[in-house]
Order: sequence, then C-alpha cells, then structure tokens
Amino acid sequence: MEILKFGSSGNNVKIVQSVLSKVGYNPGPIDGIFGSSTLSAVKKFQSDNGLVSDGIVGENTWGLLNRFILGYDNYTIKKGDTFYNIANRYYTTVNAIITANPDLNPNDLTIGSKIIVPYGIDVVLTDVGYTYGLLEKNIEGLKKRYPFLEVGTIGNSVLGRDLYYIRLGKGEKEVFYNASHHALEWINSPVTMKFTEQFLESFSNNKSLNGYNVSDIWESSSIYIVPMVNPDGVDIVINGITPENPYYEEILEWNDTGEPLSEVWNANIRGVDLNRNYPANWEEAKAQEPELGVTGPGPTRYGGPSPLSEPESKAMVDFTRKHDFKITLAYHTQGRVIYFKYLDFNPPRATDIAEIFSNITNYRLADVPYAAAYAGYKDWFIKEYNLPGYTFETGLGENPLPISQFDRIYRENEE
Repeated sequence: MEILKFGSSGNNVKIVQSVLSKVGYNPGPIDGIFGSSTLSAVKKFQSDNGLVSDGIVGENTWGLLNRFILGYDNYTIKKGDTFYNIANRYYTTVNAIITANPDLNPNDLTIGSKIIVPYGIDVVLTDVGYTYGLLEKNIEGLKKRYPFLEVGTIGNSVLGRDLYYIRLGKGEKEVFYNASHHALEWINSPVTMKFTEQFLESFSNNKSLNGYNVSDIWESSSIYIVPMVNPDGVDIVINGITPENPYYEEILEWNDTGEPLSEVWNANIRGVDLNRNYPANWEEAKAQEPELGVTGPGPTRYGGPSPLSEPESKAMVDFTRKHDFKITLAYHTQGRVIYFKYLDFNPPRATDIAEIFSNITNYRLADVPYAAAYAGYKDWFIKEYNLPGYTFETGLGENPLPISQFDRIYRENEE
C-alpha cells in the first residue's frame, strides 16, 4: 500500500481520512489532501494504538487501518471472556458476534479459540472513490460478519480481476442488479454495496428495511448483485494509470479527447464500451459509430470488434443464462430517469413496474437517446427473454458524479 505523509494527496488519503473519522478521530474534511488536521489525527490514532506516532501512514499504520476497513478483528478467547464483555470492548453487540460465529456456544467459550469480532461500525465506505480494492475488502468484511452470505464470481475482467456477485436470499424468485458497466459511473457500486450491508444487517437482526419484511424476502427471493462490471476501467478513473499497466501506451493513445482519463474514460481496459457490446442489434450500434465520432477503441461508444468480444460482457450474459431472472436493473448515472423499453419490445407488466419504480424514486420514465439505443445489457435481456429490464440513471451533472451525491442516490433507490 502507498506510504502517505504530510503533503500527500489522492484517493488513498481519502480512505485514511474516512476511516479515521469513522473510528472517532477528526482528520478534517475528507478531501484527499494530507494536511495538518489529518496529520494530527494520524498521530493521535498511532499513539492510542501503540504505534510510533510519526504521522506517516506506512505498513504498520495501514495494517491497523485495514482492520477497520474490513470491519472485523480476529480475536483469541482469554480467561474470563464473555461475548458481552468482548462486545463492550469492541463497541459492538453480542448479536453481531453470535452472527459472525454461528458454530460457537456463547456459554461454552474455550480459552485459546479464535473468533471473529465485528467492530461496531459499518463496513462500506460511501465518501471516497470506490475502487476495486475497496470493493474486495468490503466483500471480505461482509462475508466475515455474515458467514451465511453467498459470494462468488461470474468471471474475470481483461486484467484478471474477479467479477464478484453477491446473493441475498435463498428463494426461488430471482432478480438481478448490476452497476458500473461504465467506469465514470462507479458511484453506483457503493450504492449496491451499501444496500447489501443494510439488507444483511436487517436480516440478521430480524428488522424491517424501509418498511419491508426482510426475512420474508430472504425466504421467497434471491437478489443477485454484480456491483462492479468494469473494475479495470473504474480503477483507471479513480487511481489513474501507470506504465506497469499492460495497456498503458494504448490507453494514452486512445484517449484523444485532450481531457484527463478521470473525466472521460467509460470503457474497459481495451477501450470497449461494455454497454454497447451486447448482442442486441449490435450491428446498428456499430453503424452509429462514425456519426458519433468513434473510429476505434477509446473512452466511450466503441462497441468492440464483435458482440461479446469482452470477457466482462460475456460473463454477464453467461451468468444471466444460468439463472431464471424475472427482472433486471442496470445502474447508470445520467439524468435521474428510467429507461424501460427496447425498440418494439414491451414485455408483460414492464410499463406497470416502471411506473412503480418512477413513483418510488421520482425518476421520470423516458425513451432511450439515439446514441444509446442499442447493444446494452438491458436491451439484450429484454430481447432475449421478453421480461422486464430497466436502466436506472441515478445522477445529475457531469460524470463522474461527486461522491457528495451518494446519500441522495441511496435514499432514492433503497426501496
């Protein structure tokens, strides 16, 4: 992990600031700038936890911060321990410890045995750039807290990153949510992950969520979520690209916009717009490219050399074909609108469901713009199955949306 100190900047500084703030230290605004307030908070954090108080976030400090990013600690039972006094020391609850350790008897603890102790904080960070590395840590942390959670992969990205899926519930009615086909639209990855965390917490505590009985949903339905379809592209937008990346030279050449990658790159690492790579009138999408100024791989709108040429889009199709999804929601970020049609395809109940979604979110129903009319995941699902598929455009303003919009987007979409 990158060594950080006074004067450093970037998303890793934001992560440090976010974690420090979460555990009771005041680093100042979470702005990615390692200034005097962050320096003071780091020193106090180090001093309180037996580390050298030098204000430098190196290996040992990162090691401790990562425990809070993951949201749990590996604890060894000592003489006199009870779940109650352990919970008090970790500012957590007895139920959280029992949930994380389902095979342990709280009344028969063995000295020397190891347990998982969740910290009394949320896992998912919602105020920083949501990178693939952060996604992996959040998935690991939630799996440790809720060992009954099903986590797997649908395939791999071009660079070999796992394309994770999460399953909430065990019922026969299957639905599918996905986010971050487009790299600039990464804000929907923490939206889907925060929903995952809220759903799991409500289920494990037998509470409702937004007025819905989560236990009933868990028994009757299975909500599948792929929170980051395009991890290679997302990391370019948030962290930039270095010469070590095998596509470094190509990416710099393909970006002919004159703008930084962080403001224009929607594609995967091979310059393919994944949401124009599905076999739903792909040829028509390809025919649009010259008038859209697209001549080959680049930041956006290039549909690839053939349908499903990219491992990410192929993995999405293969995963869908293995399931019996009755509905799909693809999350994007432009205009607070819902797209629910594909050409002349109008699946049964699709309009009625769209109106329900519109009433909940206050997003207007709209026709898809010409430049995005073909070859998207939602388009392919509707055409292939004649079932309701939706694109939710959650944001307002230019991509990438500022993380300050997260709270509003989440509130609008939780129900």
